[in-house]
Formats: sequence, structure tokens, C-alpha cells
Amino acid sequence: MKKYQGAFIKNEREIACLREANRMVANILDAIGDIVKPGETTMRFEELARDMCADYKVKPAFLGYYGYPHTPHAARSTSRWSTVSPLPRLLEEGDIVSVDMGVVFEGFVGDAARTFPVGKVSEEACKLMRVTEESLYVGIEQARAGNDVYAIGMAVQNYVEAAGFNVVRQYVGHGVGAKMHEKPEVPNYHPGGRGLTLRNGMVIAIEPMVTAGSYEVDVLEDKWTAVTRDRRLAAHFEHSVSHYAGRAPDPEHFGPRPEPDDNWLLTEQVKMDKGFCSRC
Repeated sequence: MKKYQGAFIKNEREIACLREANRMVANILDAIGDIVKPGETTMRFEELARDMCADYKVKPAFLGYYGYPHTPHAARSTSRWSTVSPLPRLLEEGDIVSVDMGVVFEGFVGDAARTFPVGKVSEEACKLMRVTEESLYVGIEQARAGNDVYAIGMAVQNYVEAAGFNVVRQYVGHGVGAKMHEKPEVPNYHPGGRGLTLRNGMVIAIEPMVTAGSYEVDVLEDKWTAVTRDRRLAAHFEHSVSHYAGRAPDPEHFGPRPEPDDNWLLTEQVKMDKGFCSRC
């Protein structure tokens, strides 16, 4: 596999494997979204994700990664606090829950995330989810060969802050391929200076994490549980995106887009929604 400034350049076969891995991830997230409801526990997401990975005959990408004990990452946000934790959490009316899922298919990692409302949620929560998801697509629009990778974060940050929210700095997007985390880092904000220039064949995971209050995050003593410092709501959306020479003038992203456009190359058989916040 070729490299450019430390970032792997994928060929068409490798991108096809990544596309299929992300198709599976999208289907798993669809299935998890269908069971999100008050009274459900995040452990049910674990069971469903493991069962679907077994059906697909793929390995969960997160399970065992640096000792992580579960298949998806599940983050429950309430009006009182927001947390990413490996512990089972009971979902309550008005919560929002973010689920980050990954699989390994033929040696390549699919990685995506969505945030779902639990029952009826507040106007602030619904707006936060909508803005976070929209900021993802604003960022994807900048994922073009020849662009500075920091243009993605600048676009995300400007969009999010204009809506009155903030972007988490502590966690960023990344290259993805044979490893879950590859170069380059893809901040969801502009860190200053210049970043790597995007090239055809790069695959990156863009994943805005957006908060209703402070962007500061604390990691608790168990080394896994992360909370927003002010305990305000947080949301997270992620897609893996590629740009392959000869395929299309626009970046390809491996996941559902709320309003499909013929200029976007989308994975076949992925369920198309009118936006996840339509459930609010």
C-alpha cells in the first residue's frame, strides 16, 4: 500500500473492501436505531451488534481494542450529564444516545456513528443532533483531493459554532483502512497552520462530536468513561469517506445521506432516511 506523508493510499480493491465493511456497519446502526426506546439498555445494543457481526462473519473492530470490553461504543446524554462508558446504561425518556460501531472485513475497518433520540426529547437535544449531523456533511464537502485536511475541521467548527454549540477538541477523526486509526488526524476544528493535503485514494473517518455547552471533556478513573466537563448534552455522527481518482468529482462516503444527491456515490442496499432527527 502506497503512502503520502504517512497516510496510506488505497487502491480500488481496498476501497471496495472498506465500502463493504461500512455497508455492514450502516446496517448494524440501522438495527440498533430500531430498538432505541425508553427502558432499553445499552447492553442490548451489544448483543445485537455481536449477533449481526456473527451473521456477517466479521470481527467487531472495537472489541478488545486497547482492552475495550464491548462491540459498539454507546454514549448516553441526559439533561444532567453526558457519558461514554463501557458499563450498561438504562435509557430514559428524553435521553439521546450515540452509538459508534466498527467491523473488520477482509482486513479492512468500517467505522461510523450516529446519535438517536430516546422517546421524546427536548428542543435543544433535537437541534443538537440536527446540527451535529449537518456539520458532518458540511465537513464531507471539504474532503476533496487537493484540499487541506484542516479545511474539514474549519467548516465543521464554523457551522457548529454559528448554531450556538461547541466542538470537542480532545477527540478527532482519523485515517482508516487496515488499521482503525491511521494518519492523518482529522480535527473537527481548525487547530491553526496547515495540515496534510488530501490525495486520491485516502480514506478518512470524519466524526464531529458536538456539545451543548463547554467542549471540555473529562475521563474518569476507570480510564474509559468520558463525560462533558459541564455535564451538558453531547452528540456524535461519523462516516468514513474516500476520494478515488476516476470515480467522481465529489468524495464518496460510506453511509446513508438524508437527501441523496446523484453526485454522491453511496453504498448500495443502505437504508436511506429523511434525517435521524425526524424521530424527535
